[in-house]
Amino acid sequence: MDACGLQCPGSILKLKKSIDEIAPGERVELISSDPGFLRDSAAWCKQTGHKLIAQTEASGRFSTVVEKNVKKDVDVQSVCSTTPKGKTFILFSDDLDKALATFVLANGAAATGGKVTLFFTFWGLNVIKKEIKPKVKKDIFGRMFGFMLPSDSLKLKLSKMNMGGLGRRMMRFLMSKKGVDSLESMRRQALENGVEFIACQMSMDVMGIHPEELLDEVSVGGVATYMAKADESNVNLFI
Repeated sequence: MDACGLQCPGSILKLKKSIDEIAPGERVELISSDPGFLRDSAAWCKQTGHKLIAQTEASGRFSTVVEKNVKKDVDVQSVCSTTPKGKTFILFSDDLDKALATFVLANGAAATGGKVTLFFTFWGLNVIKKEIKPKVKKDIFGRMFGFMLPSDSLKLKLSKMNMGGLGRRMMRFLMSKKGVDSLESMRRQALENGVEFIACQMSMDVMGIHPEELLDEVSVGGVATYMAKADESNVNLFI
């Protein structure tokens, strides 16, 4: 049974991708700088059916060895066919810290293999705006909202200690220094891992936001769309 080592910040998504790339019965070792990775990887193995072989800690390096197990994968899939295993998140806020928490949870949920849906409403729409937007015609209220609200995710503020934008810049600096992915990187990872982005049609109408201003991967829906997704899920969170 082969083993491979990876040096990276703690991330269940990286573990999932590594498992996907090896054959049944082979093993993968992931080495992380995140102390929480050991507990997270053990929980992930329990959810997905892969076998946890070993976990070690030495000099700030946290290692997990996992063996790919096909039989458990099949069992998990059969259970998922009869039991709701999806996850839905409503992002109502455009605070940087709350948006970060949302994508951390969404990416973690996507790593378990279930269907994940993010529903963006009201201020949460600012998180999925394009950085470079096409010109669209807006009425006076749409222009007012556009002037007062963040133009894209890079302009999001902290819910606490924003300090006129200094806190936001400090948070992004510390994340980069600690090897933590940026909000934009987490958002891209979510899309790459099949997380569905849905923008609230009513909120868009009220705030004068056009579909062209949002990321191309975003679809538009309403309350009924969200409720249908929630019915298929066993976790629903409002942030």
